[in-house]
Amino acid sequence: MSRIRTLLAGLCLALPLSFALLSASPMAGAAQAAPVTVPVGAQFTDTSGNLLHAHGGGVLKAGAYYYWFGENRNADGTFRYVSAYRSTDLRTWEFRNHVLTQSSSPELQVANIERPKVVYNASTGQFIMWMHKENGSDYGEARAAVAVSGTVDGAYTYLRSFRPLGHMSRDITAFVDTDGTGYMISAADENYDLHVYRLSADYTDVASLVRVWDGYHREAPAMFKRNGVYFLLTSAATGWQPNQAQYATATSITGTWSAWQNAGDSLTYGSQPAFVLPVQGTSGTSYLYLGDRWAGAWGGPVNDSRYVWLPVQFPSGTTMSLTYARQLTIDAAAGTITSTGTGYDRLSVRHSGKCADVRNGSTANLAPVIQYTCGSGANQQWRIQSVSGGYVQIVARHSGRCLDVNGVSTADGAALQQYACGSGANQQWTLQDAGGGYLRLVARHSGKCADLPSSSQAEDVQFKQYPCNGGQNQQFTRTSL
Repeated sequence: MSRIRTLLAGLCLALPLSFALLSASPMAGAAQAAPVTVPVGAQFTDTSGNLLHAHGGGVLKAGAYYYWFGENRNADGTFRYVSAYRSTDLRTWEFRNHVLTQSSSPELQVANIERPKVVYNASTGQFIMWMHKENGSDYGEARAAVAVSGTVDGAYTYLRSFRPLGHMSRDITAFVDTDGTGYMISAADENYDLHVYRLSADYTDVASLVRVWDGYHREAPAMFKRNGVYFLLTSAATGWQPNQAQYATATSITGTWSAWQNAGDSLTYGSQPAFVLPVQGTSGTSYLYLGDRWAGAWGGPVNDSRYVWLPVQFPSGTTMSLTYARQLTIDAAAGTITSTGTGYDRLSVRHSGKCADVRNGSTANLAPVIQYTCGSGANQQWRIQSVSGGYVQIVARHSGRCLDVNGVSTADGAALQQYACGSGANQQWTLQDAGGGYLRLVARHSGKCADLPSSSQAEDVQFKQYPCNGGQNQQFTRTSL
């Protein structure tokens, strides 16, 4: 998420897919893409087996290929590269180039470069990258930056950074309308405002400010257009922690926009918008939400962040929705995206067959996690999401809060509860194989197991932590929903 404190995020640009582009990369002869399976909330690897780093990025369709550009950071979180990858199927990504590096300009020797978005200017034949630039030590610069290239995945020439028309600029995206007009959207004025700028004819400068949301405190803008309706998807500004995504719609970028409406759950399934990609094929056009699950939310380095991709659904011509899933099947040739599973699990303790449950469906911090007869309630459904070092967080569906050991206690008998997700090791767990299809939940901070005291069969007994001992009251079945 873009940061006033430690803000940064992912954002979105969508551009017409109908133009033909020239690239130094060979585009002819690419194989017809077959349907692929894409996990939700995972890291990606490229065709060489290396972790793919395109955080906060955007995707550009050029010829037969999709090009994905994004942040590739140093261990301390500062700028290292903008890296570029290409794919025909949106799953098999080939590393192409570090298209912008610290040596691209003296300004970039020590810097933060976030949310790079590349657009193509059909009049000039140039690829233009817009990005958010800071000085590498704090977030006081709040500048937009621009780089250009004659080839989509070649070296980009860094032009400059500046404050658009004198305004602060943090989270940023770029959008090319169907008439060829370019726009840049950015969070402004300490992230309290959101600005839409019309770009110059060559897309390398700001020509005018055409729309302002004043005082809404939105960031991570992602714009796309569907059937003549503009959608602007955003997040609130809460540092690395996820929050409720909201969107507005209009039939004119400079005209009247709708009120902000929610998309996804209260934490956008633990992600923040980075991009919305139209996937156009023989059967039509689908829209793909690309979100980042930022590692800063659990205290990890940015390059440990995960990708949350979900199909965008449209209940009407002016509304959109996001539903969580375990995995997607993307057929880029057909332009179709389907999802499998809810992405949530039920955890039932072996000795009693009862489920891990947040008492009375409470959404409050400190609500006890108990055993209760399994049912269909969302307070018995958990999103198990990977974090750094092989650990997971276990997030209650109904509340968006994490399974937590009270008070970071390492003592025997410390209570298990739900609490707002953070970076504490008392919210990080190892899923340890217990044999026979069962698993143990081992707390990172204490090394102790989630345990149902005295192997009770009764309803409403709270889970505690105790030394792992092989008992069935410490063994769980994980059932996908």
